[in-house]
Amino acid sequence: MRIHLSTPASKSIKADIKITGSKSESNRLLLLQALFPNIDIANISNSDDAQVMQKGLKISEGEVDIHHAGTAMRFLTAYFATQAGKEVVLTGSQRMTERPIKVLVEALQHLGADISYVDNEGYPPIRIKGKTIQKSNVSLPADISSQYISALLLIAPSLENGLELELIGKITSVPYIKMTLSLLTQAGIANSFEGNTIRVQAKKEVPAMKMVVESDWSSASYFYSIVALCDLGTEITLSSYKKNSLQGDSVLAEIYTQFGVETTFEGHSVCLKKNREIPSGSSISLDLANAPDIAQTIAVTCFGLGMACHLEGLHTLKIKETDRLEALKAELTKLGASIGVTDKSLTLESSKDIKKDVAIDTYNDHRMAMAFAPLALKQSLWVNDAGVVSKSYPDFWNDLKKLGFYIKES
Repeated sequence: MRIHLSTPASKSIKADIKITGSKSESNRLLLLQALFPNIDIANISNSDDAQVMQKGLKISEGEVDIHHAGTAMRFLTAYFATQAGKEVVLTGSQRMTERPIKVLVEALQHLGADISYVDNEGYPPIRIKGKTIQKSNVSLPADISSQYISALLLIAPSLENGLELELIGKITSVPYIKMTLSLLTQAGIANSFEGNTIRVQAKKEVPAMKMVVESDWSSASYFYSIVALCDLGTEITLSSYKKNSLQGDSVLAEIYTQFGVETTFEGHSVCLKKNREIPSGSSISLDLANAPDIAQTIAVTCFGLGMACHLEGLHTLKIKETDRLEALKAELTKLGASIGVTDKSLTLESSKDIKKDVAIDTYNDHRMAMAFAPLALKQSLWVNDAGVVSKSYPDFWNDLKKLGFYIKES
């Protein structure tokens, strides 16, 4: 699906939007629910990734195809490694076969798991023969994707002797690790995080409980961008959110004050309001090591406002659905930006001109499509393969229509 987006009739928007549950929380809770069936989950994400996770957890043998779902690949690798009697081949899209899994596989093998590579060493597809895991000590590099770490922490309570995980070096994406541990705590599973060592106690069963998924803060980022690019007085209310969120991307509330967006919490909703204009030529510098998924949104917001920015801590973006740094460079350059990237940073120069009706390629990456959409407030544009948003936010284009964006399929 290819769509054309153009500016709403009014750039002073008033709207209420309900966003689906967090993909990150949903997939963590789905794995815990598979291990402890007494857990009931409310407000689960309607994303492709969550659906793939649910489907994968029900398979006992044969092929498990997770398509583009990186979280499902990491979490299901750990899950099936601990399921004695189950044997599966875990595979995915062409891009998924290019995304490394070796660090997690080696950690699981160290614990005693039976995992082998079907084609290329270090990459999916992988063959997993489930076993009862006896060992309880393992180490991982601390600067890898937090999903490798969370995968081990989520299966830890089901291991015979729990798990002691040592992280070597400077830790990346701490909020996502703390999210996982907080969900374990809510489920009554004892754990600790001291220095670079995480311990999770073994647990045979948990009491019946309902766990509610908070709405997705990564999805909220696109509305922060829209408010920043709109006129003064624009107000968008999003639900359902909480002030003390487990999600690392909730740092948006603090970051977007630099773009003239004020955040207020009202009950289970968050209200975003444009309260000041940002002078063209302004600049910001951010370290996004703890929230790399909002880097695309922030870079595009800066470009739309004529701001310069330097974003660091982005080393995990190269192994996402696409190499997000190179993708950002390519698409922003098409629009007229002057931008440079390294393997872990992005630098954008301020620019007043945005080219009209440029076709944005999305690279099988939901966040590329959604991050660039707010630029239609400045210039009309095309989005190729716009249906890719279903990976995390299937209702995205319909929600933009509610804000007054003109969207035409082609």
